[in-house]
Amino acid sequence: MCPSDAQPHYRINLVRCTDTVLNELKNGCTRKSLSLTYAMAMRSAAQGDDKPDWPKINKAILAKYSMSGLEFIKKRAWGILSGKVQP
Repeated sequence: MCPSDAQPHYRINLVRCTDTVLNELKNGCTRKSLSLTYAMAMRSAAQGDDKPDWPKINKAILAKYSMSGLEFIKKRAWGILSGKVQP
């Protein structure tokens, strides 16, 4: 139980990251929206909650958006995780 003045701590992670990213690509998600999913997949992997298939994910992004699209998504995802970019 939390003291009355303490805020509860929540942790939300993405599961089935590979399937989620591939589904978003298939259904026409924007690069900006996909960046948030990519960031959530990175966090889930770092916390050991899922093991995304990064080569498969990156190959699918490259096929749809090219190298510049993949770079945009990765850079924005890192920005989201660092708090420098608002999702």
